[in-house]
Amino acid sequence: MLPSQQIEKLIRDGEVYATEKIDNKQVQPASLDLRLGCQAYRLQASFLPGSRSRFQSKLSDLAMAEFDLSQLTILEKGCVYLVKLMEGLRLPKDLEARANPKSTTGRLDVFTRLITECGTEFERVEREYSGPLYAEIMPRSFSVIVHPGLSLSQIRFIRGSAELSADELQELDREEPLIYIDEKTSGARIRDGGVALSVNLRGSGDEVVAYRGKKNPPLVDLGKVYDPDRFWDPIRNCPDGRLILNPGDFYILASRERVRVPGHCAAEMVPFDPSVGEFRIHYAGFFDPGFGYGNGNITGTRAVLEVRAHETPFVIEHEQVVGRLVYSWVRGTPDKIYGKSIGSSYQRQELALSRQFRTSALPPQPTSCRS
Repeated sequence: MLPSQQIEKLIRDGEVYATEKIDNKQVQPASLDLRLGCQAYRLQASFLPGSRSRFQSKLSDLAMAEFDLSQLTILEKGCVYLVKLMEGLRLPKDLEARANPKSTTGRLDVFTRLITECGTEFERVEREYSGPLYAEIMPRSFSVIVHPGLSLSQIRFIRGSAELSADELQELDREEPLIYIDEKTSGARIRDGGVALSVNLRGSGDEVVAYRGKKNPPLVDLGKVYDPDRFWDPIRNCPDGRLILNPGDFYILASRERVRVPGHCAAEMVPFDPSVGEFRIHYAGFFDPGFGYGNGNITGTRAVLEVRAHETPFVIEHEQVVGRLVYSWVRGTPDKIYGKSIGSSYQRQELALSRQFRTSALPPQPTSCRS
């Protein structure tokens, strides 16, 4: 995986280009923030172009309306949209790319995926691809106001094989503990080529251990900040350590473990693993180099989980394994490391909503873990 300085070189060499100048703030430790352009469509359904098709042929059948994001634009929840991004790619033959939603996007339950011309997979850009990029967007819990220049997703560039093998992961954990249970106790559980993460459902007193999105909430302007009580129900300390996930509801939870990603690595959370339950635990699953690590001076940061059950109610319990992190090598330590120096919002987070919501206290009444 390419670090920040090599991403900057891609930009200088024209292998990453844009309709408007790429801001240095878009370059993250091992990824690049992608920006919404002006051209957008309301779709009848999600689609992939396919290896023998181009966008326009599919849009002629599936586009219900075309509009300009430079005008006031509301993306309604439950509807599918396509937006052309400002950035495009001219990848060389030895480089591929993968994308994922940004953390703030996932915590708002805005489902977004990258699509390319002639693409056969979401979120993946094949080697030697040359052309524009598009974002498919479907708000799930909140209708949102968007505008050109807004970053909902990020892309990373990969040369060769990036993922650590099980043996490499074990060795890395011995050198640089990847998981802390508390400020002093390390303890990574390595399984199926990744680091297992469990959920935290117990706190002290009436501490909030989860949030559930309200039904029929107000509109969210992604450029503003709101009081959270109009949008979220807090779920406080569950005495029996159990929470019933209701199908159709959206939850924000936190991992019991504190995650560390050394500066020469990155990590990605597997979003859906049927071996641990019928639910999806993450939309924005990429952890930049330095997350929970800094310059080696941080003993981990909790991973925030964006959870949605599938077809049936599902019970999760405190310390239950709900997912795993897969680590990848970065080709050299990035010039930028995740943390305050690049304006990172979540370096020392506990349970945290997206930055559109103030951290002021939510209503004191408890919400049942079983409702």
